[in-house]
Amino acid sequence: MFRDLTVPPWDDAEAWGCWQGHWALRAGTIYLNHGSFGPPPRAVQAARQAWQWQLDAQPMDLFVRRFAAQWFAARSTLAAFVGAAAEDVILVENATAAMNLVAAHVVLRPGDEVVLTDHEYGAVRRIWERACRRAGTAGPVTAVLPPQFESADQVVDTLFAAVHEHTKLVVVSHITSPTAVILPVLAICREARRRGIAVCVDGPHAIAQLPLEIAALDCDFYAASCHKWLSAPFGSGFLAVHPRQQAGFEPVLLSWGRLPPESPRRWSDEHIWTGTRDPSGFFAVPDAIGFLRRVGLSAFRHRTHALAQYARERIGALTGLTPPVPDSPTWYGSMVSLPLPPLDAPALQRALSERDGIEVPVMEWAGQFYLRVSCHLYNTPGHIQALCRALRRHL
Repeated sequence: MFRDLTVPPWDDAEAWGCWQGHWALRAGTIYLNHGSFGPPPRAVQAARQAWQWQLDAQPMDLFVRRFAAQWFAARSTLAAFVGAAAEDVILVENATAAMNLVAAHVVLRPGDEVVLTDHEYGAVRRIWERACRRAGTAGPVTAVLPPQFESADQVVDTLFAAVHEHTKLVVVSHITSPTAVILPVLAICREARRRGIAVCVDGPHAIAQLPLEIAALDCDFYAASCHKWLSAPFGSGFLAVHPRQQAGFEPVLLSWGRLPPESPRRWSDEHIWTGTRDPSGFFAVPDAIGFLRRVGLSAFRHRTHALAQYARERIGALTGLTPPVPDSPTWYGSMVSLPLPPLDAPALQRALSERDGIEVPVMEWAGQFYLRVSCHLYNTPGHIQALCRALRRHL
């Protein structure tokens, strides 16, 4: 197995080829969309299925006698991985569920403002549009980031130009969904704290793709899914809540919290049992963390960034268009969004899938068309080359 200090060359097919067989992807498919739906490796599938078998064989034993202890154990492992105190973390199905919890907690009054960037994920924007509408306040306010990213200070200055005395909350992606840009969230959180403004970081793409220390960010909320770069099962995510926000932080779905004879004693206890559900995704998260640790996190990030960089070079040479960020791991990691000429985005994505067996999102954002290429351990330089050949035909 690889160790973080002995990373093989990114294009060493023999060194990296051993990891491809850990996934059970459909034959004939080139999957370059881990950023949307990241399939789990076989070891994580097996862990999830083992929990499902135990649940189906004796649900009373798992739910009543073992559920809480396993929930706490999974939370502890995940919290350590993302650099948060375990008591500040709850397990939720995905980043969307986490963001809805935040929106239910933050009290908005007429005149209050919520600031988002124009790169924010569409579902997150809808959540805060509804929250503002229900509160009878205008918003959300959109901070339009520069078309070309140059420095962290440039991003911070642009974002906070949209912040005013009535701003209650800033919501910002750690890595943007449509444009795959790594935003300087540490600098953003520091400036927000200086101004006394709460920050919610939307971080599903950052988990595993970046080294993460949530406690060091000092953000109020950090929402994420684990089914993306961590490759945990679908339906596993988390929300980290800073102690200054934990008072009165209630579940959207109220149930027992802790099954009798236990009863909720801490803020997080109310979020443990929110109704009968399949907990196998949560319980297999430590197995996903263990899998990536066996690969080596530095090795994983080195390989996947190099593949994304290769896609940037090859597709940029094909289109002649300049990406919105510099060619640096400071600005993009395992996923890269590349501008395309004007086209029919749904038709191109459909053609790539149906004719070429390539799954990769093609989207329009802010009047520009983009191809977003996600790279994981099962991807190879040959997959990028096949994508370029297909693009050459279709474009």
